[in-house]
Amino acid sequence: GGRGEMANATVLDAVSVHGTNPQYLLEKILRAKIYNDNYWKEHCFALTSETLVEHAMELDHIGGTFGGNKKPTPFICLLLKMLQLQPEKDIVVEFLRNEEYKYVRALGAVYMRMVGKPVDVYNYLEPLLNDYRKLRYITGSKQASHVDRDTKKPERMAWAGFEVRYMDDFIDQLLTEAENVDVAMPVLPKRIALEDSGVLDGPRVSILDQDLEDDDKDE
Repeated sequence: GGRGEMANATVLDAVSVHGTNPQYLLEKILRAKIYNDNYWKEHCFALTSETLVEHAMELDHIGGTFGGNKKPTPFICLLLKMLQLQPEKDIVVEFLRNEEYKYVRALGAVYMRMVGKPVDVYNYLEPLLNDYRKLRYITGSKQASHVDRDTKKPERMAWAGFEVRYMDDFIDQLLTEAENVDVAMPVLPKRIALEDSGVLDGPRVSILDQDLEDDDKDE
């Protein structure tokens, strides 16, 4: 009914991103799987930009889909919710700055990569190449033995294929690869092209550090 449609609609004042409604940056089949997923129905339905971060703080792995039937992860559900809500840039930057919760940072990074202007993508993601923390990445390619099963989270019991990745590698892949977390990324111009056209100064400068220095001056 109407209520269901509301939750799956992009905010009314949504801005077109890369020439399309932002949630369409996830392909239709994946969106349909997310809309049918229990995590989406139970947790994402009524989220706002403010309450979304609370759910992101509970994440304990990244990834797109897993298992034989390509079940969406909570990570990808929250990504779609961000694409619908289009939080203000300063909220996204807070995600990226979040030192305490690495999965909040990872979620913010994927979102910024998908919707940000190229200059913002480079300026905000490159500093995260200095973050070497481990991330659990769900692969779901192998069926787990009962020993590995997580009884508290039954949806993860059958497919508990995880691998360790590192934040800096994950960010590097976001900046260089066409697909991440089972999602095709919008085209990103190479850094050298942006340097040559004067949009980016070379070499890399950490904009997060600059922001923090500005904050120090303000205090």
